[in-house]
Amino acid sequence: MAEPYELSAAEAARHIARRDLSSVALAESLLERIDALEPSLKAWVYLDRETVLLEARRREQQLESGAVLGPLHGVPIGLKDIYYAAGIPTTACSKVYADFVPDYDATIVLMLKQAGAIMLGKTVTTEFACMDPSPTVNPWNPAHTPGGSSSGSAVAVAARMCSAALGSQTVGSVLRPASYNGIVGFKPTFGRVSRHGVIPVSWSLDTVGWLVRTVEDAALLLQVMAGPNSSDPVSSRKPIPDYLSGLGAPTAPHIGLLRRFFYDNADAETRQHLDQMAEQLSRAGATIEELELPESIHTAFADQQLIMSVEAASFHQPMYERQAKDYQPKLREMIGRGLRTDALSYSRAQERRRKFITDMELLAEKADVLMTPSTPTPALPDLTNTGNPLFQGPWTSSGLPAISIPSGLAASGLPLGIQLIAAPFAEARLLAAAHWCEGVLNIDLLPPADA
Repeated sequence: MAEPYELSAAEAARHIARRDLSSVALAESLLERIDALEPSLKAWVYLDRETVLLEARRREQQLESGAVLGPLHGVPIGLKDIYYAAGIPTTACSKVYADFVPDYDATIVLMLKQAGAIMLGKTVTTEFACMDPSPTVNPWNPAHTPGGSSSGSAVAVAARMCSAALGSQTVGSVLRPASYNGIVGFKPTFGRVSRHGVIPVSWSLDTVGWLVRTVEDAALLLQVMAGPNSSDPVSSRKPIPDYLSGLGAPTAPHIGLLRRFFYDNADAETRQHLDQMAEQLSRAGATIEELELPESIHTAFADQQLIMSVEAASFHQPMYERQAKDYQPKLREMIGRGLRTDALSYSRAQERRRKFITDMELLAEKADVLMTPSTPTPALPDLTNTGNPLFQGPWTSSGLPAISIPSGLAASGLPLGIQLIAAPFAEARLLAAAHWCEGVLNIDLLPPADA
């Protein structure tokens, strides 16, 4: 068996259930890994080692007593520092929330615990999951951005400090850092998973997501966390399918390749790489059909930015009026823009967005999945920002489920990824297609220190 810290979440859960790995040994392996890497990578904002080990021993006792095991029994998971965890600081990595300690768990944190998972700690986020870069370091190259806002979660998973970590996406904050760090990032359909107990950015855009190393783990976490919640008015009551069963023997998918717009905004290496990936998948049996994006794509990103700024300003206004100086510059600028935006501009942006959602839903029905590059370029050597979210924004704005899977390395030695997207609530189809592609590409990326 591999070192415990190297195991995926699903692998670790299977070993624990078979009793050839103890949850205590797994927790100790991950904590040792964190001790070795954290001083340089800065992925964690809160860790309580004693509590983690105590919870791991409890999971061992439950196993010995013959208790019914959940699908994540004994598996430690990281939480982006915008998820409420009862009795644990939830600061959003901001001076504004520096003293905030919630008295209840976010709905999906509670669901993870009920599935047997152990909350490992809080991962670093950009301030309030917005634009100002965090101190987290890209393990592939410290001169390059790790992405954001789920920077700590992405780096923790990529560096094998945990097998899974929660993130969130308002524009591109799960899929982009996943690609930059060579791992899998998953964003479900808007409303498929509850946001109750998650510090908001934008009520009509925010979508929870997670960072993992395999498509199987993405499906496993969705199976645990999908479902309605009376405290979240946008959560869906649609039936929850079996997301894992389709992974057993996936068939070659019909892939709608999106070049226009994405190729216009990508560098030459990224364009060539996507063509190579499409050719490789085609040779393995996938049907590749080039599809055209609707004209509404050209206003979608600007409208998304405006909507995000207004809705963020709505949430932050009382705090901003008291302590604007405590916000970092990019977030302060965004809130200010939102406060200055008139109602007509916001309404018109939402109207155009409604048209865009309809257009994208129709497009997504033309193939099993759509495919694009995950990012316009690999992670850039620019630590003043978190990278370009242009390629992930359309799926958040339209609410479509999307996944980024690693697809190779650029000439610079930095990871590249491809995005797959499906119709609303077609996560089972998306995950099956992604699992098939994952098997064909057979890419398992390790940062240089571990390669």
